[in-house]
Parts: sequence; structure tokens; C-alpha cells
Amino acid sequence: MWTTSRLEYSSLGLYICNMYFKTIRKYCKAENTTHIYFRLCESYRDANGFAHQRMVMGLGRLLELQDIDQRILFLERLNELIKGTPTLFNSCKDETVEQLAQHYYRELKTKKKIDRVSEKPTDFDLVNLKTLKNKNIREVGAESLCFQAFHQLKIDTFLRTRGWSEEQINLAATHLISRAVYPASEYKTVSWIKENSAICELTGYDKEQVTKDKLYGVAKQLYQEKEGLENYLSKCTNELFNLEDKIILYDLTNTYFEGRMKDSKLAKFGRSKEKRTDAKLIVLAVIVNTEGFLKYSDIFEGNTSDCATLQSVITKLNKKAGYTSQRPIIVMDAGIATEANIQFLKKEGYDYLCVSRSNIKNYQADTNSKPVQIYDKKKQPIELLKVRVANDTDNYLWVRSQAKAVKENSMNDQFSQRFEEGLQAIKNGIVSKGGTKRKNKVWERIGRLKEKYPSIHQDYEITVLGMEASMIATGLAFKRKGNTPADQTAGIYFLRTSLDNNKEQTLWTIYNAIREIEYTFRVLKSDLDLRPIFHKTDDASMAHLHLGLLAYWIVSTIRYQLKQQGIHHDWNEIVRIMNSQKSVTATVENDKGETIQIRQCSEPSGKARQIYDKLKYSPIPFPRKKSVWHTGEIKKNPKSDYQHVMDG
Repeated sequence: MWTTSRLEYSSLGLYICNMYFKTIRKYCKAENTTHIYFRLCESYRDANGFAHQRMVMGLGRLLELQDIDQRILFLERLNELIKGTPTLFNSCKDETVEQLAQHYYRELKTKKKIDRVSEKPTDFDLVNLKTLKNKNIREVGAESLCFQAFHQLKIDTFLRTRGWSEEQINLAATHLISRAVYPASEYKTVSWIKENSAICELTGYDKEQVTKDKLYGVAKQLYQEKEGLENYLSKCTNELFNLEDKIILYDLTNTYFEGRMKDSKLAKFGRSKEKRTDAKLIVLAVIVNTEGFLKYSDIFEGNTSDCATLQSVITKLNKKAGYTSQRPIIVMDAGIATEANIQFLKKEGYDYLCVSRSNIKNYQADTNSKPVQIYDKKKQPIELLKVRVANDTDNYLWVRSQAKAVKENSMNDQFSQRFEEGLQAIKNGIVSKGGTKRKNKVWERIGRLKEKYPSIHQDYEITVLGMEASMIATGLAFKRKGNTPADQTAGIYFLRTSLDNNKEQTLWTIYNAIREIEYTFRVLKSDLDLRPIFHKTDDASMAHLHLGLLAYWIVSTIRYQLKQQGIHHDWNEIVRIMNSQKSVTATVENDKGETIQIRQCSEPSGKARQIYDKLKYSPIPFPRKKSVWHTGEIKKNPKSDYQHVMDG
């Protein structure tokens, strides 16, 4: 029998790659004999350099291997498989040895007795961990998300058809993605690109060549492609996500300028939605579908009223979209739904849905309809009822919202309180020294107060006290009318539509889609920094607005796909999550006197990985880049400073 000890096996060459056989003897009473069992053991050194041994796996009696040569060959082959060392034929000539080695190698992997990164040979370097440094750490996650959406929309393909060079396309992508991720002025954007972001590593544009003048220039070049880009992206998203645009939403907003804009033809004083009466405005009109994608946009002078833009925009939309058989339903707010605009839509063959501008009093419930109660997203009740209005062929939907009623009553109470405080201030001025006492001036102050609170002042009786023949007021008396119904109409409004034979809930759902355009404006103004405008010329201002609209295409493409997968994050939240992924450069010295530099991206966090997976985007912004160069003479550092690292 084979009773070679561990030392004898070592001398026979079995002590290979720290793996060796260890034998133990066991007496079998049934057979009245002693059997030899083999164990696969490993030798290793601890952190202090002391040698230790441990058993890896029991191999049994190895009855398949009849002689010592087969057993030596088996151990050599098993070591080759464990180490990953290639042989000339990648297998052993002895079929029995090969099968047995492969069997126990699978057992080692299954039981996780060995750590195998890859079946392929790996490249190891002996490095000094004390020289390990991380530098040039930059944000890359949000940029990678936008860059992949940029290519998903094939904006680069369109620009090539327009004769743009690769350098121009790369610069345009850099500026556009920067606006989506870090909306700021061109001056600040340059600093962000050069110091904080890895965007240029994605687009391929040399970051050292980025200047604010080049960013200004490419934004103006993109604005020259506005009409073609809008048409292309509108068709692209419809084909990409199989959309039909049965319903489109139309609304306007305005943004203000920080500056005097003396020579501007667009900047005008008007009614600011941000209450910036001191600043000139510019009006932005957009049409979006219910999925949030832009269909058309236009820019008007700052003093243009909401209702004056519809006919111009719809006419241009007709020429661009070329609607023939079925035209989409147009949903708009009350500010646009004038009688002239409604008649225009009827003439053009559009169905529409809007809030009625007039306060309807004479109406009757539709005999074919019953009251319906539904709930909004916040589980608040809303009552719906179809009604008929005398001498009107349109259909009307009576809507009462309890939440809206509470809000309106609260606002009315607040306005009443402020109105009374204003009256009290006028009264105090009459009786105080140096205050306004002349009756005509007192009435002027009251008139200005009424102008400030038009919905409240009619509920009050106001009297200026004083002799009739005298021009001096001696006091002021006011009281609220006792018979004023405070909440009879609160929370009630009417939807007007040309649609017929539609359920109440369907009509309300169609109109409620206008919330999407409200979110569009919120993203454009706040998240993409369209408000305020700091540019001093009309050309630069138009390019600024158009760049924000293009960035919104990227934002809406990402958000739409995430919403389809059940993720409803705001854009700022998406950027925050993705910014957790960084790109980093690691440098370390090896025992050959060389410096190894590796540029790679960090693994995405759990939430970032989920976003990548839902979008089916690559979680690796760019592949790892490795470079090695010699730093000088080979240093004889202590062996304890070096450890094996793997470049796999």
C-alpha cells in the first residue's frame, strides 16, 4: 500500500502551488485492516509571516488512481486548474486523471473552497499599497444617463444630416447635457465641465478647449436648427414609444429679464406670473402631449396676452404636423379659451376641452346623466355632473371639489383679513398727525385697495366720515355685508367641451392631463434654469430658451420611461441619485519601479442601478483605462509593503 508521508510527497514534487496531499490512517474493524485516506491541504502565511496549514477538502481513498505517478499527475493537474495556469493541450493525457481532477475542481468551486474570478488567465502586479492614491474624482452618473438618452433620441444623427462636424456635435452634446444636469450660465458651466464633471470623457470633446464663447456659439447654432429639430424629435419620440398624440395640451408662461434690455424687440413689460412688475418679460408658448413630450414651441413679446397666441400657434402646428383625417383634442386653460379662439378651433375642425371663462348661472342637469363622485390622487372627493346651458350647443361638465372649496375659502378669508387691515391703516391715517385727511385722497387710497382685492371689496360697505361741505375726513367706517354668501360657489367650476357622448369621468381625466404641462413649465423654469434670463440681446436670449427646451427633450425621455416602470421621481431627485456615481483615477507603484494608473467609474448605488436597469441603459459610463510608465530606478522596498493586485 502507498504510505508515503507528507515530506516524501514534497520531495516527489507534490508540494505545488501551496497545495499538497496529507494522508491519514484509519483502522477498519470489519475488514481488520488499515486504509489510507487523502486530504487536500493548503499552506499559507499570515500577516506576521508565519506559515500555517489548513485542510481544504477530503478526497477519500482515491481508489481510481492505482499508482504514485497517477496521483502526482492528479495533484499537478488540480493545481493547474486552481491556479488557472494554461497547459499545451489544456487537459491531461490520462483520461482518468483528467476526469477526477475536473470533478474535484468543480467541487472546490461549488463549495466555495477557492476564489475564482475568471477561468481565463489573470494579470497580477506586485504593488506597494502605501503609494496608492485616488485623484481626479468627478461626477459621471447623471451625465451618463443624459448622454445615453441623447443617443437614444439620435440627435447626433440629425445634426450629421445637417452637415455638422463631429467636433461640433460633441460640443453640442457637452453643452446640452450640461444644461440638463447643471443648469447655469455659460461662464459657470465652463468651470463645472473642467473641475466637477466627466462629461467630456463621454462626449469626446477636449475639456481644455471649452470656453464660454464656444458654448454661446454652439447654442446659437442649435437655435438655427430649431424647426427641424422639433419636427424630428416629435416624430422620433412617437415612433420610439409608439405614441399617437390624440390629446395635446396648450399653455403659455413667461420669464423675466435681469437687465434693462433697451434695444430688445421681444422684452416688454407685461403681466408677470412671478409678480416681477419691475422687469421686462418674454412669453413662451408650448404644446405638449399627455406623455409630456414637446410638440411645438414659440416665443412672443412680453406684453402678448394669453388669448392672442392660440390662432398663430395652431396655424403653425397645422403646417408642421400636417393633420389630415383625425386631429387631436386641444386642452387649454380658461385664460386662452376666449369665444373667438373657440370659434377658430371649431372652424379648423379641432375638438377642445377647457375651463369656462364665464360664471354660468342658468344651467340645468342633463336628463341622461347622473351625479358621479370620483377621487383624485390624494383621495379627495370630486363631484361631476353633465349640465346643459341655454342657447349653447357645447357640452358642460359641472365640477365641485371639496379641496378646492377649502382652499378658496381660506384664500378669501386671508384676502378679507388683508383688506380690513388696509382699511384700518387708512382710518389710522385720518386720525393721526400728518396722515392723509383730505377726502379725495382718502378715496384714492380706498380705490387702490379695492383694485388690489377685486373679489373682496364688493362684500364691504365703506363710509368716509366728515361734514358734507368740508373737504377733510374725520374718520372711516366699514363693515362686511351680512347677507353675503361666503362659500356657496366655492370649489365649483365648469368644463366646456365640443366632445359628445363621453363619460363624466373621462372628460375630467382628459382635462386633468393639463397638470403635465404645468410640470413642464416647472421643470423648464426651475430645474433647467430658464428663469430669469441674464442675456443682453434677443439672439442670445432665444438661444438660451431653445437650449432649455432641447434639454427638456432629454429630461422627458428619461422620465417617461421611468414612469412606465413605476418610478415617479422629479428630475432633481434623479440627478441627485445618479450623482452618487463617480469616475476616479487610481495610481500605485509596483515592484518594477513603474507607476500604474487606472481610470474607471465607481459601481452605481442601489437606486442608481435600479434607474439604469429600468431604462435598459449601460451602468458603465466608459470602460476602464489602464496605463503604466516607468518612474525611475527600481526601489528595494520591504516585501511587507507589496501585495498582489489583479487587473482583471
